[in-house]
Amino acid sequence: MTAPARTAAWHALVAIAGERADLPSALARSRSQLADERDRALSAAIVTGTLRWQRTLDHLIEHFAKRSIAKLDSDVLIILRESLFQILHLERVPAAAVVDDAVNLTRAAKKASAAGFVNAVLRATLRQRHRLPLPLRPSDPRDRTAAIAYLGITYSHPDWLVARWFDRYGLDDAERWVRFNNDPAPLTVRANRLRLDRDRLRETFVEAGIETTPTHFAPDGLMVTSGNPLRSRADGSFLVQDEASQLVALTVDAQPGESVLDLCASPGGKTLAMAASMNDSGTLVACDVRAGRMALMRDTIALSGAHHVRLVHVPASGPLPFEPVFDRVLVDAPCSGLGTLRRDPDIKWRRQEVDLARLAHQQLDLLLRAAALVRPAGRLVYATCSSEPEENEAIVLRLLEQSPFQPVDLRRSGPAALAPVLDERGALRTLPFVHGLEAFYGAAMVRV
Repeated sequence: MTAPARTAAWHALVAIAGERADLPSALARSRSQLADERDRALSAAIVTGTLRWQRTLDHLIEHFAKRSIAKLDSDVLIILRESLFQILHLERVPAAAVVDDAVNLTRAAKKASAAGFVNAVLRATLRQRHRLPLPLRPSDPRDRTAAIAYLGITYSHPDWLVARWFDRYGLDDAERWVRFNNDPAPLTVRANRLRLDRDRLRETFVEAGIETTPTHFAPDGLMVTSGNPLRSRADGSFLVQDEASQLVALTVDAQPGESVLDLCASPGGKTLAMAASMNDSGTLVACDVRAGRMALMRDTIALSGAHHVRLVHVPASGPLPFEPVFDRVLVDAPCSGLGTLRRDPDIKWRRQEVDLARLAHQQLDLLLRAAALVRPAGRLVYATCSSEPEENEAIVLRLLEQSPFQPVDLRRSGPAALAPVLDERGALRTLPFVHGLEAFYGAAMVRV
């Protein structure tokens, strides 16, 4: 009998490959099908790890199968990918059990004729697991072709993306970046200061047998080092939020009594961070275009204890239903998500370089709509979780050309916590090889 975790992982990977689910929804479905927490953890590790190392795995499959992956049955290919990942990266899982389960899973998928092929490929790889045929680091760090092959194949990233990082930062930093993306992301939470501060939250975690360490830059964050705070009943005392994401709210610098608009607010983490900075006073309007996400955000805000947050479902295009009265407006724009590959490795294979121009057009349109709502001398903040300049500083420059705004240098007028993560223009820019954080961007502007 095939291990339940491996079967669930295969179904999740098939759904993702068929574009019937993204990674979070596929994992949620797998969890609902597995009763044992250990099976849930193993299934999630297999799915995420297989996607993280997909290109490297495909390269090895082609080598040992002696045929292109394009000629392989898609279900068989996914069985090979997840099995190779376990053999190469999950050392505590017996390799023989992985191979046996792969053969059984092939038969269960009604591909019995491929069972011998799957067995042969896995065993051939197993024999050479300590000398895999992968590109080596080029001796000349300026050799662009060799560097892209090394970064792309050996570290499982698209060529077009590692080429961009190599051209901007060089081989050493690009290598640190892809290594960062291939490390599992820690669970990071932010204390909800409307209920308790970070120190007190950490104490409550200790009482529950959960160990944490403070985040390096975000003043309210904790990284979980052991235990799982998500197993306890949600009480609104914290939210799951990556550290780089926590820093975005600081660029807004919302103050008590102000009128603040969070235009792309779901799931609500930045909204609640700003509510805490405002001491739950003034008016904070949180918006989204998706009705389902609005419902999720409504529950999150209700649990948080915030009383001055108003939810508004806004249209995806056209004028927004507000007047230019806001002291501060945050546009955390929908983007490629290329800065979050450590946590969402499936994005590597869903995005193409041509997507950047389309996304940039939508981002500029959204930012112009938001800019019309900022009062004179008010602040507009544009943020993304993208690593690419077309979605970041290029959008800000175009906004400055078309609207009466000037850039704000946050090195001179931002919270002290932001100082280590600001670039030469005074904008928030986190980089994996500098800060050990996902690649986020945030620029502040003032209406003149």
